Amino acid sequence: MTTRPVGATYRLQLTPDFGFAAAEALVPYLADLGVTHLYLSPILTPVLGSTHGYDVTDPTTVSAELGGRAGLESLAGAAHTAGLGLVVDIVPNHMGVGAPRENAWWWDVLRYGPSSAWASFFDIDWSPDNGCGGLLAVPVLGSDGAVTVDRSGPEPELAYYEHRFPLAPTTWSLPDAEIAAAQQYRLVRWDSPVRTYRRFFAVDSLAALRQEDPAVFAATHAEIGSWFSDGLVDGLRVDHPDGLTDPGGYLRRLRELCGGDAWIVVEKILEPGEHLDPTLPVAGTTGYDALRELGHAFVDPAGEEPLTRLHLRTTGSTGDAAWLGEQVQEVKCSVARDLFPAELGRLSRAALAEAAATGVSADGVADAATQWVSRVPYYRDDYPVLREQASAIEYLAGRAVPGPAFTTLAAARRRAGEANARFAQLCGAVTAKSVEDTVFYRTARLTSLQEVGGEPGTFGPSDPHEAFVARARDLPAAMTTLSTHDTKRGEDVRARISVLSQCPGEWAAALDSWHEALSDTPPPEPVTGLLLWQAVIGVWPVDGVVTDELRGRVHAYAEKAMREGSLGTSWNAPDEAFEAAAHDFLDGVFDRLTPSVTAFVAALDPHARSDSLGQKLMQLAGPGVPDVYQGTELWEDSLVDPDNRRPVDFRSPREGHPKFELVRSALRLRRERPASFVGGDYVPVRAHGAGSGHVLGFGRAPAGSAPDVVALATRWSLHLAVDGGWRDTIVELPDGTWTDTLSGRTYTGAAAASEIFFERPIALLTC
Repeated sequence: MTTRPVGATYRLQLTPDFGFAAAEALVPYLADLGVTHLYLSPILTPVLGSTHGYDVTDPTTVSAELGGRAGLESLAGAAHTAGLGLVVDIVPNHMGVGAPRENAWWWDVLRYGPSSAWASFFDIDWSPDNGCGGLLAVPVLGSDGAVTVDRSGPEPELAYYEHRFPLAPTTWSLPDAEIAAAQQYRLVRWDSPVRTYRRFFAVDSLAALRQEDPAVFAATHAEIGSWFSDGLVDGLRVDHPDGLTDPGGYLRRLRELCGGDAWIVVEKILEPGEHLDPTLPVAGTTGYDALRELGHAFVDPAGEEPLTRLHLRTTGSTGDAAWLGEQVQEVKCSVARDLFPAELGRLSRAALAEAAATGVSADGVADAATQWVSRVPYYRDDYPVLREQASAIEYLAGRAVPGPAFTTLAAARRRAGEANARFAQLCGAVTAKSVEDTVFYRTARLTSLQEVGGEPGTFGPSDPHEAFVARARDLPAAMTTLSTHDTKRGEDVRARISVLSQCPGEWAAALDSWHEALSDTPPPEPVTGLLLWQAVIGVWPVDGVVTDELRGRVHAYAEKAMREGSLGTSWNAPDEAFEAAAHDFLDGVFDRLTPSVTAFVAALDPHARSDSLGQKLMQLAGPGVPDVYQGTELWEDSLVDPDNRRPVDFRSPREGHPKFELVRSALRLRRERPASFVGGDYVPVRAHGAGSGHVLGFGRAPAGSAPDVVALATRWSLHLAVDGGWRDTIVELPDGTWTDTLSGRTYTGAAAASEIFFERPIALLTC
């Protein structure tokens, strides 16, 4: 199986309204842009009407709503003719079961229970002590409505409102009053603590698969394997491998299936200081680590102390690393207990069995697991590369909860069996729901840092070179990104918010004046208010024209943010008064503060655009394989999903747009000089003089050769202007004559920063 080398990707979010045919129509544009590959969201058959594709119901077929296998083949053919390839997102951890009839495997399991041919495919607890008497619990019931038997079709079905469930054929003739109790499943309340199947995080409509079983892998990957054997696809993005029982084993089987040349990257969230395990047969991660590194590089560390004071004055908490650490541990404990009691119970029973413990209760082991999980700073701690860190965490957790329950759990984990795997899987679910989905909505010191895999507790390091050198050396083909379908804020929104680190005093004064003007409609809670203020600043139009569409998007963001943070309302128990107060506050901003907010944003915007271009250049020219998320070759103002998955207007003007011209120039250069990028050398370029700290730069070169590409970017431009500009700042260029691909200007030796950045805040030089 021969694949095309992946040099740069363009992510497309496919939907029933934007399928393979629409993607095929974009092939000429993307080829002209300079990418090497189209990167497609999941394409296997999902729930009908799915707008994201992560709820696959049939992994053996390509989605008919997208165009089916024929549409995929047509797209691949058009791409290949244009010199491009395809990369596809796959979802091995779970399947969509929210519409049972659409998932033939799940429907069969509901009908026949443990005797179903597909029962072993799903991670279901059929044990008598599973909380449902050994049956499969289906959490769907509300506080009202009756479960009935619908006999209107060819087969009788159990009915609850619009939901339908199959009946075992041997029970069809039973009286309606007896038929529900005769099934291998039980319908339970949606808020019941009983869960008898492992889920994706806490999403009941996504049931986990047992990919550790070779039969499950074979059945769910036959179609995927054919994409490579038939030459349609060159690479895969693997969704959430940390949810699998054995990620390493799975990825080794996937590598064997796809071939040694296939480009495989994993959605592995690396926490600060964590390294991707080198034993995994993948090119790297999907790039949240790179996003974090670039984000910190464009945040002014001088703003940390005053923004901390503002957060303390406004919310009563510092929002710093120490405070966040306490919050994360506390929230992890509550999330584990409230959202994952069934998972804790299953883990505890496995630990007791494997350790052959006596005199220890399952509840005691669950409490020990909760405390231990709360202290694990990673999505899972059982990768070989984390062995030393995991031992230290175990020691600290054991000191916090000493006793036979912890000893039992630790002994079971050392056996590296079911208990260890379930502990690791629980870690990932608890971390995601606690950190990105809760704590990051409970703090607002500088929200641009509150991203998936982010580190908002510190404003550093501001020098990305160490991380970039390591990536160029160790993971030269890892994906890098600035925006994804899961980012909390788009790259340009984050860039504008980050400028607040350069003007914390002005930001605090503006907030004071705005709060005084809206004293009759304050936000319902201080952190919520500060969080929403930064969202408003991030998306506010420079011309001050707030459309109904933008207003609606911000209100939708507010609802999700409030319910995720759960400071005064939540998904399970919405507080109408709390949410109404937040919406009234936002309406007050839109209706009464437009001139003032517009003036403030107008002062920030040139510096936000500067940083947007800078971080884009650093990503596109830096080590790794850069992904351009759909639409981000232009300015974009996306907030959290589903806002960041909106359709892109590809008909809008692009020529002459500063961001588009940068993206096209950088991508074409990568395509022309591939050896200088993926697998090439990385050399920091330094500046000297009064403004040297405002220059970020590096050289790229074929391995062992002198640099033939230099990327230079301005950062902290607001501070630069206040401090008097570039003055005597000199950039030490490598030997040779250098031409800026964006401006056409040439430089040699020690070049004045004032000349390099005369027309634009970035430069992409070639020799």
